[in-house]
Amino acid sequence: MWAMILASIVGGIPIMIQAYQALRNKVISIELLVSIAVIGAFFIGEYYESGIVTFLFLFGAYLERRTIEKTRKSVKSLVEMAPTTALLVDESGEAEEVDIEFVEKEDRLLVKTGSKVPVDGLVLVGEGFVDEATITGESFPVKKKVGDHVFAGTILNNGTLQIEAQRVGEDTTFGKIIELVEEAQDSKSVMEKFINKFSKYYTPVVLIFALVTYLFTQDIRLAITILVLGCPGALVIGVPVSNVTGIGNGAKHGVLIKGGEVMDRMNQVDTMVFDKTGTLTQGTTAVTTFISLEEEEEKSLAYLMAIEKESDHPLAKAIVAYLGEKNIRNPYPVQSTTVLEGRGIQAIVQEEEVLIGNERLLKEQALTIAPKTQKEIQAIKEQGNSIVLVTVSGELRFVIGVSDEIRPEAKKALMKLRKMGIKRFVMLTGDNQITAQAVATQLGIDEVKAELLPADKVKEVQKLKDTGHIVAFVGDGINDSPSIALADIGIAMGSGTDVAVETSDIVLMRSSFDELVHAFGLTRATIFNMRQNIGISLATVGLLFVGLFAGFIYMASGMFVHEASILFVILNGLRLMKFRVK
Repeated sequence: MWAMILASIVGGIPIMIQAYQALRNKVISIELLVSIAVIGAFFIGEYYESGIVTFLFLFGAYLERRTIEKTRKSVKSLVEMAPTTALLVDESGEAEEVDIEFVEKEDRLLVKTGSKVPVDGLVLVGEGFVDEATITGESFPVKKKVGDHVFAGTILNNGTLQIEAQRVGEDTTFGKIIELVEEAQDSKSVMEKFINKFSKYYTPVVLIFALVTYLFTQDIRLAITILVLGCPGALVIGVPVSNVTGIGNGAKHGVLIKGGEVMDRMNQVDTMVFDKTGTLTQGTTAVTTFISLEEEEEKSLAYLMAIEKESDHPLAKAIVAYLGEKNIRNPYPVQSTTVLEGRGIQAIVQEEEVLIGNERLLKEQALTIAPKTQKEIQAIKEQGNSIVLVTVSGELRFVIGVSDEIRPEAKKALMKLRKMGIKRFVMLTGDNQITAQAVATQLGIDEVKAELLPADKVKEVQKLKDTGHIVAFVGDGINDSPSIALADIGIAMGSGTDVAVETSDIVLMRSSFDELVHAFGLTRATIFNMRQNIGISLATVGLLFVGLFAGFIYMASGMFVHEASILFVILNGLRLMKFRVK
């Protein structure tokens, strides 16, 4: 008996402190219910019940803390992987180890075999294979050579690199991933917000119910037992565990989900809208057709090379690679360049105007295309190529066909998504209608809108939303950022670019359709898991009250069942850690 009295006091004090702190903030908490029940049981001489109740309640709280810690391991492991030192190369070529805080932009750093890349940077010297699992979730090493980008926190498996620091500290992709996942796990889902609001009203109702029961029955033991059994512990812990575990699973597999509200919205998506270049296709374009319409083409080719070398667009890179193979140089400096959104580039070289772009650009400039050339362009488009037209001083000089390989996993992934509940697939692209339709036909996409400017894509997304669809827009996170921001869910296919991380709701770090399938499946599984936990919690409370009034549930046994339900919803939530789409 004395042991139980001591247990009641030692266990009850921290519970009562928490209840008092909640009351100071005008919150009637679960701890208040338990505190009143323990004090009441203590003063009527039910020391065994009061001791067991305090132990079980504290043990349940301990399990909750351990669970949250376990589900946050994905973030902790990321933080532990953050590099703390770097080898700084001085002007004489000597490398000195310094703390990462002292590294600045444009510093030259040495990375040895087996060590972590300390910053986001550009490879200046050397080559090697880098494990980028911390960034992409993919442990297969990636070869890096001069001119390639490397990311902080990745590991150089073999080789030696000298890199130039471009982003340091919290500005690195790795730093932003850590920040993003931490914020996401702290954010609350719609269900979690509802449960928190529900518990604020539910707890006072239990108090009133216990008081009314005592007034009618004069049975203090029954009233105290109602307070114990009425604690919504499983209800309060079940939803957050599912939310945090689901986000942790995503981070582990290269899918960054920005919080519980994103989970809710993604689960409701019925329409997925895709950009074409770099999303449905690889983004690794190549020139397949090059038609010259002039005999003395050397100067025009040099103009083209000079302008396209200044662009990062996939089509420009393909043209530069093609001209490089033909040993075309660019001796002429570009005097000015104007990017014409969704159409191409207007530049001045050697006082001559050069236009590089699509057919829309030529129409706007009132430039005509000969019937023979029109037929050639039509034939190139029918083969699934994008068209690039080049004019110099108002005359069409080159017709270029550029192809972009469809992602090999895209078709299978879209079939999976359709089986999982996506009803409609739409492609919005700035490319021509024939090329876009060829890609859509291969992938089984329902609707195609081609030759669109970024502003036109925004209008199309808004139209879909206005007709009642819940829309997810999947793009590269750069040119499509307005559409990504407008959609109900913005998904960036990109290796953690700044714009992708900032504007999207979900970032697919490997730019993989398998990640897209995992993201959709994970959100559906997480929401279903939350609903399961809510059902288990409410059913347990209901059964406990039935058992209490039927006479086969008492204070201690009821508290045991109550805490067992908490453990059950925790274990149910933790199942999400091993979730993979079948």
